[in-house]
Amino acid sequence: MANYLQMSCEELKAEEGRLQKAYQDYKNMGLKLNMARGKPGPHQMDLAMGLFNTTDYTAADGTDARNYGNLEGLYEARQLFGEVMGVKPENVFVGGNSSLQLMYFLVSIGWTFGFPESPCPWSQAERPKFLCPVPGYDRHFRITEEFGIEMINVPMTPEGPDMDMVEKLAGEDPSIKGIWCVPQYSNPDGYTYSDETVRRFAAMKTAAPDFKIFWDEAYIVHHLTNEIIETPVLLEESKAYGNEDRVFMFTSTSKITFPGAGVSALACSDAMMKHVC
Repeated sequence: MANYLQMSCEELKAEEGRLQKAYQDYKNMGLKLNMARGKPGPHQMDLAMGLFNTTDYTAADGTDARNYGNLEGLYEARQLFGEVMGVKPENVFVGGNSSLQLMYFLVSIGWTFGFPESPCPWSQAERPKFLCPVPGYDRHFRITEEFGIEMINVPMTPEGPDMDMVEKLAGEDPSIKGIWCVPQYSNPDGYTYSDETVRRFAAMKTAAPDFKIFWDEAYIVHHLTNEIIETPVLLEESKAYGNEDRVFMFTSTSKITFPGAGVSALACSDAMMKHVC
């Protein structure tokens, strides 16, 4: 690539002319490309067409899956997501098509009611804050921005967020209520958290008793190559340190079956499951 800082005025003008011509050539091709992110191709959606051929809607316990069911979701769905996330089915709450809605719902619970260990609802805390690894996922940040929660940037590394900084901030400031995380193939760099980073999340001390880790497993089965990358299961790792109540793990099938018509899931501890329900 040309180094524009070292080019003369004449060379820059010639380069501009070349780029303008290349741009016009692309325009003349009349391409109609949908560049929206995250949209599966028709060949991928074809793989899920068999879902429309289902004729038996009865769950193992006799529930008609087309009708209203129990609050936590069909047990078979909880089993499926339990296998995907590496947790017990009893620790899975099945939602609608959007895991982002579940994340919004959990922030809203904290903001409106707090959690069992909260001194008060987050809305009544003095300047509640969230840690935000950057670069990160804009739709995560938009949720906390919507609630007026102050967001503190934490640099990302190939191993995950700068854990020295995370541990220091969360350990000293009780107004920091949580952190956004995408542990596998994180947006936009594609970094996957190291085992050591996951362990430090599970073990770290926090000044806020109601600190929550919003752990978005958006790409838990979306491997980029033939290499299958797996990270330790944060909910299970946290149990060894008595910190399982701080973990909220999310995933969905929205990029697996039909976009906008999938199923989402939340995995959390027994106590948090009871509170969420």
